[in-house]
Amino acid sequence: EVLSADEQVPVILFTKGGAGWLEQLASSGCAAVGCDWSVDLGLARQRVSDAVALQGNMDPAVLRSSPASIEMEVKRILASYGEHVAGSGHVFNLGHGITPDIAPDNVAALVEAVQRYSPAYHQQS
Repeated sequence: EVLSADEQVPVILFTKGGAGWLEQLASSGCAAVGCDWSVDLGLARQRVSDAVALQGNMDPAVLRSSPASIEMEVKRILASYGEHVAGSGHVFNLGHGITPDIAPDNVAALVEAVQRYSPAYHQQS
């Protein structure tokens, strides 16, 4: 038995190119909608309100650039989503998969930038 009957596993629904049906995805019963890199998170948030969390959505190609460029893109995406309020959420992630040729140092730069800048967008108690 993996889960008891009263436990729930959050479901993140991702469809590549799903910007045209964000509202339908959000009303599907999922906990979060994954957005690919072509979606503006701020506009996606306006469309679905805070009905679900959003996941994404850095273009994986940015990982081929410099750590400084990666940091700038992380800051842009966080600002696009905006401040978190009670009942809202953003899971920072790539807007699609990562390829094996990406330099580990660039992945580290991504993680460090998210850890550094994300807390500023979370409501303080």
